[in-house]
Amino acid sequence: MSTGSGAPYVTEPQRPGWPARLGPLVVPAGVVRLRPVRLRNGPEWSRLRLRDREYLERWEPEQPGSWRDRNGLAAWPSQWSGLRRLAKRGECFPFAITVDDEFAGQLTIGNVIRAALRSAWIGYWVSSTQAGGGVATAAVALATDHAFTAGGLHRLEATVRPENVASLAVLEKAGYRREGLFLRYLRVQGAWRDHLCYATTVEENGEGVVARLVGSGRAAWPDER
Repeated sequence: MSTGSGAPYVTEPQRPGWPARLGPLVVPAGVVRLRPVRLRNGPEWSRLRLRDREYLERWEPEQPGSWRDRNGLAAWPSQWSGLRRLAKRGECFPFAITVDDEFAGQLTIGNVIRAALRSAWIGYWVSSTQAGGGVATAAVALATDHAFTAGGLHRLEATVRPENVASLAVLEKAGYRREGLFLRYLRVQGAWRDHLCYATTVEENGEGVVARLVGSGRAAWPDER
């Protein structure tokens, strides 16, 4: 018996957990916070995305148009309005990642489904200049704890190419476990690429990812510096 093929899909109008501001959390790179994306983030978003093309494009799914078309300043208003619309419908938590109050990347909890599933995916990118400084790990920790508390979700998953060692390390530090391999899952840089699926549930989160990071010495609260 299939559990769901004939069940009605119910859209819940409420949007628990949004909008939200998360953090601060201190890591080697600086003070990390998450806040809703803003229209005025456009210039810095475009500058980072255009500068970091080589760093980002090898991991991101193909989209219509050139990299400059998709990431130039003119592209941001439509991207921002699309994210804002989904957030208002309770289907997405679109965060800007800041380090020392400067825009440093994005984290999105997307495809939020409520009802009996209460699941979503999590995706993120961080400026190349912040790589290795604990920023992505802090952002994922803050967002995961929020999703399982105020966000009311039960499960989060992320898909990452096996070659993306840095991103896999972020998920593992945040307590995500490997569930399986999706063969030829997404088209990236001209080919259908395999992706590993990592996931976690509220039962596995325990005291929270942030608390575990602080306890392990990988992060600190601001007054502990």
